[in-house]
Amino acid sequence: MKVLLFGATGMVGQGVLRECLLDNNIEIVCSVGRSETGKKHEKLHEIIHQNFCNLSVIESDLSGFDVCFFCLGVSSVGMAEEQYRKITYDITMSVANTLVKLNPSMTFLYISGASTDSTENGRIMWARVKGKTENDLLALPFRSAYMLRPGAILPVHGAKSKTKLYRVSYIVLTPLFPLFKKLFPNSVITTETLALAMITIARQGYSKQVLENRDITKISNFK
Repeated sequence: MKVLLFGATGMVGQGVLRECLLDNNIEIVCSVGRSETGKKHEKLHEIIHQNFCNLSVIESDLSGFDVCFFCLGVSSVGMAEEQYRKITYDITMSVANTLVKLNPSMTFLYISGASTDSTENGRIMWARVKGKTENDLLALPFRSAYMLRPGAILPVHGAKSKTKLYRVSYIVLTPLFPLFKKLFPNSVITTETLALAMITIARQGYSKQVLENRDITKISNFK
């Protein structure tokens, strides 16, 4: 399996990259990002690109892939809807529209979030934007597409958030994770669990295109 990975330097992307490199059935991992991952591996290839709304200059490097793991994302805290939409919706759809043209038989997996609003009409801004992004991705003619809605994500195996506030929060809350997992088994997940589920879905497919946290946890155990 040949994997295209967007967002490998983010917390979720770091987890996905780690599991892809460990998986013997994955031949190639091509990371596309604005900065280097800092990882060295024989099957890792990196493309540094700044403008994800215009991929024309790297299109020749984006064909021939079986799956795309799209892990780019940003917190909506302190952001106006127009700004958040540009990052969350415009960039995602620019990438997806390019990839579906180059790789129509590709499977596309998008990291969304719990409580995403599929109606696109709710009161919560980020949930509306994520909902429209999901809906428009599902309308594209990929071989298959899956929207993953993880709940609270705990970074493991060295994965770190780029947001300082989140990093501090994870340090404080990590000792409580076993308790949270016991009390809220369908709402808490690790970067490893999420990554393993994504790889399994890419390889085997799944009966649902929109997956909640409990689905993700269940699938990760199929590997």
